[in-house]
Amino acid sequence: MFTTTPFSAWELNSGLQQGLIDMGWEFSTQVQKDTIPLAIAGKDVIGQARTGSGKTAAFGLPTMNACQPSGKLQALLLTPTRELANQVAEEMNTIQGDNGLTILTVYGGTDLEKQARELAKGVDIIVGTPGRVMDMCERGHIDLGLPKLFVLDEADRMLDMGFFPDIMWVIEKMTNRTQTLLFSATFPQEIIDAANEFMNEPEFVLTNTEKLDIPPIDQHSVRIGRANKLWVIGRLLCRMNDQDQTLIFANTKRMVDLLVQRLNKHRFDAEGLHGDLNQNQREKIIAKFREGGSKIVVATDVAARGIDVDGITLVVNYDVPDDVDNYVHRIGRTGRIGRKGEAWTLVGRDDIPQLNKIIATHSLEITESEAPTLPEGIERDPVKLQEDNGEAADVFGMVPIKVETTSLSKLGLSDLLLDSLKCTEIAIGDITINHDHSVVEVHNRHASLAVRALNSKNLSASIINQ
Repeated sequence: MFTTTPFSAWELNSGLQQGLIDMGWEFSTQVQKDTIPLAIAGKDVIGQARTGSGKTAAFGLPTMNACQPSGKLQALLLTPTRELANQVAEEMNTIQGDNGLTILTVYGGTDLEKQARELAKGVDIIVGTPGRVMDMCERGHIDLGLPKLFVLDEADRMLDMGFFPDIMWVIEKMTNRTQTLLFSATFPQEIIDAANEFMNEPEFVLTNTEKLDIPPIDQHSVRIGRANKLWVIGRLLCRMNDQDQTLIFANTKRMVDLLVQRLNKHRFDAEGLHGDLNQNQREKIIAKFREGGSKIVVATDVAARGIDVDGITLVVNYDVPDDVDNYVHRIGRTGRIGRKGEAWTLVGRDDIPQLNKIIATHSLEITESEAPTLPEGIERDPVKLQEDNGEAADVFGMVPIKVETTSLSKLGLSDLLLDSLKCTEIAIGDITINHDHSVVEVHNRHASLAVRALNSKNLSASIINQ
């Protein structure tokens, strides 16, 4: 994947060059070698690149090289998901070193007013998702007439997710745009057609993608709600011996910090690794881990790039990776030099499509498993199992409960629950009477109590996991 072409071969500013040196990056990957000189020269570029090929630096370096720390918006980067936006911004901030550029993420699911205040302070580069960027533009917090450079990452996924009308809306507002960089793992005809509409004689760079090596390790997935993911991790960690080392992956810096905090609270000595740490802090943590001085590190994908530790015997995906290739990069850090290794992925209901995509893409054998049993000699869980029906609930928080009876009418079943739960009628949803059982929907807040109440009436009730 790496070439013999060093980053120093290009006219990148001194701050970026120093940032690359601090990260220990000397030689470019193939996609970087093929696209960076074209982008630095100001050409429009369409690059074929998978995650793990170095594509973020391929568009990130030319983008940052073209910007000055002025506090005025000069470049807009769009990604399909908030997780990828975070990952891209994190890597660019790490690469830029002391360059001083303000790089902000703009995506939904976060406090809009807080985001607006951050934008008001001044921003050089925005990394965002289409919907929130449009929203902030319409509210007057982003002036799309300012940036000259536009980057579209994972264009094929954008197309799959129905974002292309939004992207075209954004492009029409970018009246000052002079350069566009587009990266995609595949090139459906719709992307080529769209590119011809909004790009200026783009250079096509089709990098041959290498097949990723799948390590010969045991791979497991555990279907579990977020409330009990730490319970599973506790069981996994208490199986480890003094020589074992564990690497836990989360998709965001905030989740890394929360996991470290919670693991330490439960008497597991864990350290976190993400892009907000300075170079010296990262190096100390990695060196300590490599030397065996620490046993558990929680990291984001970008921050974990410097981790090459032979003693890792367990990789845990607390979050299912947002990109299919990142799964392979993660699990490849265990099972080194003939050692036995395991990879466990904690999967919520909403993660199942992504895990299936990962399995299909790389023809993986991931065993659906229960949480491991406690090892001999340990009688109590390090982390207490919580009552959690969130995985069974629908988007309105209603949990379906199967009742092994048809003797009660809908009204009778509803009255029984209202009397037992002392709740309002809105907490009871649809009731279906089938030929051999009934199904009643109860709000998540009351679901467990409802099961106990029904069982106390000898009605044999249980929650239906969707």
